[in-house]
Amino acid sequence: MQINLRGLVLALTVFSAIAATANALYASYLVQREQLIENTLESNRVYAVKLAESAGSFLRSAQQQLGYSARHMPELIGSPDRLAAEVMRVQQQTDSFNSVGVVSADGTILATTQTFRSFLGTQVDTPGSREALRARQPLISKPYVSIAGNLLINVSHPIYSGDGAYLGYVAGSLYLRNESALHELLGKHHYHDGSYLYVVDGDGRLIYHTDSERVGETVLSNPVVAAVVKGEAGAMRVVNTKGVDMLAGYAPVPTSGWGVVAQRPAKVTLEPIHDLIWALLGYAAPLAVAFLLAIWWCARMISLPLSQLATTVEHQDVDVAMQRVQSVRAWYFEAERLKRAVIASFTSLQDKIGKLNLASITDPLTGLRNRRGTQDAVELMQARATPFSVVALDIDHFKQINDTYGHNAGDEVIRDMAQIMRECSRPSDVLCRSGGEEFLILLPGVGPREAANVADRLRVHIASRELHGASRVTISAGVAHWTSSGPDVDETFRAADAALYAAKQQGRNRVVMHGA
Repeated sequence: MQINLRGLVLALTVFSAIAATANALYASYLVQREQLIENTLESNRVYAVKLAESAGSFLRSAQQQLGYSARHMPELIGSPDRLAAEVMRVQQQTDSFNSVGVVSADGTILATTQTFRSFLGTQVDTPGSREALRARQPLISKPYVSIAGNLLINVSHPIYSGDGAYLGYVAGSLYLRNESALHELLGKHHYHDGSYLYVVDGDGRLIYHTDSERVGETVLSNPVVAAVVKGEAGAMRVVNTKGVDMLAGYAPVPTSGWGVVAQRPAKVTLEPIHDLIWALLGYAAPLAVAFLLAIWWCARMISLPLSQLATTVEHQDVDVAMQRVQSVRAWYFEAERLKRAVIASFTSLQDKIGKLNLASITDPLTGLRNRRGTQDAVELMQARATPFSVVALDIDHFKQINDTYGHNAGDEVIRDMAQIMRECSRPSDVLCRSGGEEFLILLPGVGPREAANVADRLRVHIASRELHGASRVTISAGVAHWTSSGPDVDETFRAADAALYAAKQQGRNRVVMHGA
């Protein structure tokens, strides 16, 4: 079933309108989508940088607090009560630490906050303690499990006597799975749309996360984490370790080697634009219906004269169709233009058919007739009983030309050969390229001896000319003659070929007439 012109115009117009609208909406969606993503990435990056600066300031403040206390502790180490009072003062001064303790140079707990008094005098051998005793300098430890079973980070400062003797260290702990100053600093930035923060240490281990069960988990496979632990700051879109598409900003905390990551789900970021697109479609629907009705009416009015034009030329040959089109009356300018275009197309079609017919009988390299064109000419002369002579030509030693100068040079020689044949022939002569370096000349109304003279003049002319691609070439030719009362045409062509072969055998660069 074929669609009629009215339906086609209507369908194309509707399709164009829908495609244009869809393209505009999609382009708008892409632009706004990219803007939302870029804005969110930049916002998260700036957010992460600010939080990293806040975390760095907090850690520096905590270290300064411990450093101040460490300078006064050498005179307190011999007094357990005064040492305990100082520990309580450090903890309560700013609430920076979950617990505070003093450890001697041999790893013995000398003082601690009230909750952990039972550990006084205990030899502590945790990763954080070993690290602090070994470093003997201000230090922020990696996460580890304390002797009380808490996952924590130690912020420590060494204690030195007035004469420079190492006496131990004072440390404040930050719990990672319980409420701490770190949670207070970061947790207040938590949103309820799926956005959240997390912090990793230098090994890519989570030290803060909104899901406390994930604290201590290594997430170094996340590209964001891999970048931030290298000290890089920036933003990227990434699928996290849980398979969620996230827009993440990240920044390092140089003081501790930590990395802060602020991220928001891409789905949440893009929800407003999805709602906007649906709202636009809802507002546009009534106008679209009115627009479609107008298109239908216009399509009907446009298709009427065009349908008449199509009916007029249907199932007619070109000449009849051109006459019928002339009689069609178009009521508007475009239809009249189409009418003239149809007539012009018919005229052009006739020209193209003529050109195609010519191309089908022409050799593309030389412009001479090909075998089919030769056959057409022969059949026409046979039908008219016109006698003709056949001159079979061949370029001597053509293979050597190809081998010496290349096939491109060989093609140039063949083209020059064809041009010389045109120069030495009459308009009524039929010039053919029968294949490769072989040519034919059909001379209507010319006897064999005259044809041999024509061939010899052509031979001399070619031998005296410099051709493109090679210096000079020679040709050999064989001549035969056909009359309606003589042998058939095929026999005449074979006779010309035989005479050509004889010319080759006799030394080339000569003309041999069949039967001579």
